Amino acid sequence: MRIVIAGCKGQLGTALQEVLEKDTLLGMDLPEYDITRRVSIEQAICDFRPDVVINAAAYTNVDGCERDPDLAYRVNALGAQNLALVCQRCHADLVHISTNEVFDGTKTEPYLEFDPPHPINAYGRSKAAGELLVQMLWPRSYIVRTAWLYARSGQTFPYKIITRAREHGALRVVTDEISSPTYAPDLATAISQLIRTGQYGIYHFTNFGICSRYDFAVKILQLAGLGHVPVEPITSDQYSRLSTPPLYSPLRNFCGTELGITLRPWEDALEAYFAAEQ
Repeated sequence: MRIVIAGCKGQLGTALQEVLEKDTLLGMDLPEYDITRRVSIEQAICDFRPDVVINAAAYTNVDGCERDPDLAYRVNALGAQNLALVCQRCHADLVHISTNEVFDGTKTEPYLEFDPPHPINAYGRSKAAGELLVQMLWPRSYIVRTAWLYARSGQTFPYKIITRAREHGALRVVTDEISSPTYAPDLATAISQLIRTGQYGIYHFTNFGICSRYDFAVKILQLAGLGHVPVEPITSDQYSRLSTPPLYSPLRNFCGTELGITLRPWEDALEAYFAAEQ
């Protein structure tokens, strides 16, 4: 297949390039390509004649989105709109990556693909707007929601936990923010499987299982050989931050499972992350 990866330098974009290495790829990212400016991307994509365009480009700094919601909408909503319009012109399928933060976190069981979005922060609102624009503009689209994404590079949650543990010798981590960690290579593999099905729609792809930020941090420290570092459990009201995340936002992979696309347990994926680091 001929595949465009927008946001190819990010953690998911990098993983996609590795997983899709046998396909013909065009990677796009800043500063050469800017999805917020359609003129910056349209001709290059159409000249490439892609079968699929994957939108892995996003403004994912959740607190940054709260400080500058206009930038969040520009990238996460209008950028998605631009890619959907380009896909219209060159008749390519579109994969749009979204997030668990389109939900408000008030449900008491994992969110299904059919649950209506109700975001409670600027990041979630901008991503929900992107989903809506894609659905309105281009029926040949896959919307893939994920959560707590991490990879072998970048300022991800495991990196931050390990760094802070080494620097401070103790941590405080919230127990009431609950979802499903997702290893970028596993998500990339699921996307690779999905784009070959022709089953357009909304999908929830996270590693299997549910945990709190506290549980995730403790497991990270154990696997990093830092199990001796004390971790104090706190609640989110004891941790000051600009944005308000949904407290309970696990995603249930119902639609993908019906196609035979599943992701391994998050604990196994985390072990693979550390094995790859060695």
